[in-house]
Amino acid sequence: MPDNPFRGRDVISILDFTREDLEELFSHADRSKELIRRRSLEGRIVALAFFEPSTRTRMSFEAAAKRLGAATISISGEEAISVAKGENLADTIAMLDSYADAIVIRHKYEGAALYASEIAEAPVINGGDGRQHHPTQAMLDLYTVRKLFGRIDGLVYGVLGDLRYGRAASSFILGLTLFKPRHVYLISPPQLRARSEVIEVLESRGFEYNEVESLTEVLPELDVLYVTRIQKERIPDPREYEALKGSYRVTIDLLKSKAREGLKILHPLPRVDEIDFSVDASPYQAYYLQARLGVDVRIALLHLVLAG
Repeated sequence: MPDNPFRGRDVISILDFTREDLEELFSHADRSKELIRRRSLEGRIVALAFFEPSTRTRMSFEAAAKRLGAATISISGEEAISVAKGENLADTIAMLDSYADAIVIRHKYEGAALYASEIAEAPVINGGDGRQHHPTQAMLDLYTVRKLFGRIDGLVYGVLGDLRYGRAASSFILGLTLFKPRHVYLISPPQLRARSEVIEVLESRGFEYNEVESLTEVLPELDVLYVTRIQKERIPDPREYEALKGSYRVTIDLLKSKAREGLKILHPLPRVDEIDFSVDASPYQAYYLQARLGVDVRIALLHLVLAG
């Protein structure tokens, strides 16, 4: 077996990995049922340190760990732990490091996962920090595209919504730079355009992209439309959120009139009103498959980091 690029490794940013690393991960995700039968994490403990609300990320990591035979310990929300009493993050991470073989962390502050990785001896996996990184979401998003199309290269992508505050959108855009899309459209209101550090990566890699405001004008070109909600909880001024709320919406009528046959729509969920419920029963919808595949990818990742 070739060297495992994930063994014992922190997972902080999607840019910490190469295309070859991700292809290794995807090949293991394809064999998730085999990994489950092997129960390769029997006797291990995975700590789920979620200082911010989460449904899909936390539960899919917990499901993945348990299917591999690991036990889980968890904290959910600062109100449930000693942080609410004044304990600092460093002490909390040191405590978890003494209990667990790996730590999955989600935190509202950018850089929290990197900080945790500098304290813990066990591998730290970033389950989302601030508006910055969500590497495992990008991994499962790219894996979903591969499942749907048999490839990630050569497709035209549109990333629609809150590209400024949305960490899932940013990580997906950065993850695409590891592959060779035909083109990427960054579609958002001017106030929600991608942050400068994301654009700098695209520019430095000679990546083919355009920033546009209208979905309608580019929709006929797209193979993949990645939609995100406006991140109300991260926008500092409530008046800004109210002004932006409802500024983009994907409807079945729009898709039937403009979208090419074979278009697939992804969304990291949860959604608010940016995708109409009428889209759910259409052939364009792929976000429920995307959510299901999150368990397979996290099974592969935990196996490779802790046992592979």
